[in-house]
Amino acid sequence: MGMSNESREKARDDYWKASLRCVGLLLSIWFLVSFGCGILFRDWLDERFSIGSAPFGFWMAQQGSIICFVLLLIAYAKMMGRLDQKYHVSEEEGE
Repeated sequence: MGMSNESREKARDDYWKASLRCVGLLLSIWFLVSFGCGILFRDWLDERFSIGSAPFGFWMAQQGSIICFVLLLIAYAKMMGRLDQKYHVSEEEGE
């Protein structure tokens, strides 16, 4: 007994909505860290915080955004793995 066509389409739509929410959240975080901390709030961060002898805004622009990007890649892989399990989606199926 398989799923009906209608319930299969709903599950697929729910999967894609959840997937887009995940991507949107992670891209928002990346934008905030890279553009916000590295450009918009750089002067404010430089005045208040430092990492070693480097001002924090400068450090975020040079190193922090790259580290954040790598952490977001790991988070994306884990989040999508959970979504795949929840909606029974396999990479081998092609969907």
